[in-house]
Formats: sequence, structure tokens, C-alpha cells
Amino acid sequence: MALSQVVGRLIGVREHEVDPGGGGAPRVPRPVGAVVVGGGIAGMSAAVVLAERGVDVTVLEAASTLGGRLGAWPEVLADGTRQHNEHGFHAFFRQYYNWRSVLRRVDPGLGFLRPVPGYPILSADWPTEEFGRLPPAPPANLLALLARSPSLRLGDLRGMDRDAALPLLTYHPERTYAEFDDVTADELLTSLRLPDRARAMLFEVFSHSFFNHEAEMSAAEMIAQFHFYLLGNPEGLAFDCPDDDYATTIWEPLTRYLEKHGGRVVTAATATALRRNGDGWRVVTADGSYAARHVVLAVDPPALAALVAASPGLAEAAPELAARMPAFGRPGPPYAVVRLWCDGDVDADRAVFSGVSRQPTLDSVTLYHRLENSSRRWAGRTGGSVVELHAYACDPGVSAEELAERMRAELCTLWPEAAKLRVRELRARVEAQAPAFTPGSHARRPGVRTDADGLYLAGDGIRTQFPSALMERSAATGIIAANHILRAEGGAAEPVRSIRPTGLLARRSTARR
Repeated sequence: MALSQVVGRLIGVREHEVDPGGGGAPRVPRPVGAVVVGGGIAGMSAAVVLAERGVDVTVLEAASTLGGRLGAWPEVLADGTRQHNEHGFHAFFRQYYNWRSVLRRVDPGLGFLRPVPGYPILSADWPTEEFGRLPPAPPANLLALLARSPSLRLGDLRGMDRDAALPLLTYHPERTYAEFDDVTADELLTSLRLPDRARAMLFEVFSHSFFNHEAEMSAAEMIAQFHFYLLGNPEGLAFDCPDDDYATTIWEPLTRYLEKHGGRVVTAATATALRRNGDGWRVVTADGSYAARHVVLAVDPPALAALVAASPGLAEAAPELAARMPAFGRPGPPYAVVRLWCDGDVDADRAVFSGVSRQPTLDSVTLYHRLENSSRRWAGRTGGSVVELHAYACDPGVSAEELAERMRAELCTLWPEAAKLRVRELRARVEAQAPAFTPGSHARRPGVRTDADGLYLAGDGIRTQFPSALMERSAATGIIAANHILRAEGGAAEPVRSIRPTGLLARRSTARR
């Protein structure tokens, strides 16, 4: 254990127990069924826990493949090679305790995850900065960041508004949202009086990672995520990634595991309506319907809002849920992902993953031929490279092809040698499915439990009472939904864990809920 983690433990920066689990029978004592709508992280996390406890689970996924925004699907290139394409690079941070717990079902040692060395931030205006080699735990990581970063000198700290910066260190799951949810992240950053370089390299790259523009994102949400990723967790900014595509390493093994425990996965099955069915529910699809005592809706915000709107009976069964949907169902800005199969390679010293600062479109670059086995094999056979470009929050109404051209041009500004690469294959997509964290939205954001008996929500847009984000929030809310069902049916719940619940300088007297 690193020295910073030892010090962190002494001040409460360690893994915390949100729900100890247990409390019931190892398996539900009577037959009970559940339908999970959505086969992404949230839905599969719920389904795995339920199936293990003996619940008869069916997962309905609208797409032909599982995964949601962590999905992967086969592509056949012009040379006849079969490759997997994906929705974009995802970092598996080490404080993703609940998601990693689910993944350990199929790989107890998480041997398929490999550490990604370094976390550089690229800029056309300033030298590259490295954020991946800090001490793991606060406060040592924060002190090291301030000491090492050329973006923030001692004189700059004197010029900062220290009162404006204090909320970053005093995160509280209630007070932070009460005080800052109506403020934009942009307004908070401006109030800090940071040098422009520090703002761009230290904060703006971070806020873009949540698929929102800082001018349209709640300051409270940014404070919460700053706490989750840097100031409240004992694992630091280091992260891992699968050594092959998500289908091979995650979704195919999880499907087999679920089926081994009696569960079922039905793909290409879009839920079109939800109806009351006695004391349970019936989920309607184009090809039929599925009845169960419990339903978990684990779909993205637009799909959830559309399903609720298409289910008139829900306005009576769950009026609070129905009332929240019009606002919740509006997603964040579009995001774009481009996969390039190229002749030749970029310079050997380029990082596997790089964040990007202040380019109009491009937010990250990933070298998949140095990351995933299938891409590595293709590159080894052809002498080429597999490069992914990702825009987390881009302009609406712009085609995927246009966004791809913009990102390629911006990459060439950052890495001039990329201009010499001939693109053999290009796949581009633009979607708008990520949740919006707009100012003032927290109080109206739905939680896992709805006001209808037997109906639950899960996903990265669903509110939690403890720090979480992105993949980890998806997994955690899926497990919480499963726990509600298990406790209602007499089964033992799954433990839920998170990081330190409050900021380093938050008043401890109100730290726990």
C-alpha cells in the first residue's frame, strides 16, 4: 500500500460501505420473476445479482448486442477482416468497486484488465501535462498535482479566490446540491480566478468527460465528480482497460454467467409499453410481452422517457415518475466516436490514451492497436494502426462524417505525423443518449425506487445518495434495484460500496446519512 493511501486511511479516505447486504435467505424462498429492460451495465448488474439469488430474470435489450454505451459489435473490413467496433473508450477506474464486483463474477482476478500507463492532456497551446502518475490518495495527490503542474504556480494560488475553491474540498451529498445545483460549472470555474491554462488543462478536460458542456452543467455535479475521481477516493486517477473488445471480455462472459444461473437475454427486443398486470407488470415488445412481479428499467434517459410516455397507465400508477420524465428525458449534447484503421502508425512515444484540451471538437485519442488484442493483431499483420477519436460533447446537427473530418484535422494539429497516415477504413457515429446534468436538475432527478410498487430505475443518470459516476453509477444503481427486489422477496441483498462520502474539509457531524 502506498504511503499516501496509509495517510488517506487515517483521515477516512478509504472504501466505505453503503449497504452491507445480507439480511435474508441466500436464495429467494419462493418463485418470483423480474424483467430488466436494458442490457447495458446497469441492467446486467441488476440481472446478475437477481439470478444468483434465484429470481427468474429476463433481460430485454433493444439493440442486437449488449452493452449500451459500453457496447461492441462486429465489423467486416474491406480486406475481409472481422473486427469489433465500440461506442468509445472507457476508463475502468479502481474506485469502481461495484462494477468491478460484477466483473469478478466472470474473472475473479480481473486478469483481463490492464493498467493504462499515464494520462496525458494534449494541447495545441501548451506543453502536454501528465495526470496519471500522482500519488493515489488525497491529500498527497492534490499536493503533488499543485507542485508538479506547470499550469498552476505558487503565484497563481495567491491570486485564486480561496473561498470559491473551498466547495471542492467540502463536498456533501445534500449541502453541495442545495448550494450549487443552480450554478453552472462555468460560473464556478470563473469564480476561482484561475489562469486560463490551469482552467483549460485541469478543469475543462475533466468536466467534458461527463458528456456535458461546463456552461450547461451543474456546478454541484462537477464538485461531486471532482470529489469522486480525485479528492475522495483512495485509488487515485489510475485506471485500467480490457485487453480485448468489450464483447469478448465482458458481455459474452456475463451472458454465459447469467444463463448458467437461469437468466435469459433477449436482444433486438425493444420495450414499447409497460402495463400493470395484477400485482405485477407486463412489458410489451413488438414480438410479444413479458410478465413479471418486478421490472427494472435500465435504459438511457430518452428511451426511458419515451417508454413512460408510451405507457398511459403509468401516469396513474407512478404519477411522480411520469411527471419527472419530460425534463429528465432530454439528454446531454451529442457525442461522436470515430474509429480509423490506418496504414502506418503514429510516433512510438504517443500514449495509449490522451485527453485533449481546447480543441473545438476532439476530446480524446485512443490507440487501440496498443490496447486491445484484436486490434493489435490487425496492426501487426498489416503494419497499420487502429485509432479512435472521441468528442464527448459536440455541436448538435452536425453529421458523423463532418465531425470525423474535424477530429482528424484537430489530431493532425496535435500529432503532425498523423497527417501522413492513409485511412483504410473509417467508422463514425454520433448519438445523444448521455444524461444531462443541467443546473437545477438534481432535485427532479429520479432515484432507483419509483412511486409504483415493483418498478425500479437504474443507469448513470439516476440519483444516488453517495458519490458515483458513469460506469460505476450504472452498476451501483443496478445492484440497488436488485436489492430492493431481493429484500421484498426475502432474499439476501448484495453489498454496495463507495468512496469517502464527504469532502476532506466537510463538517463530519453531518457526514453520514
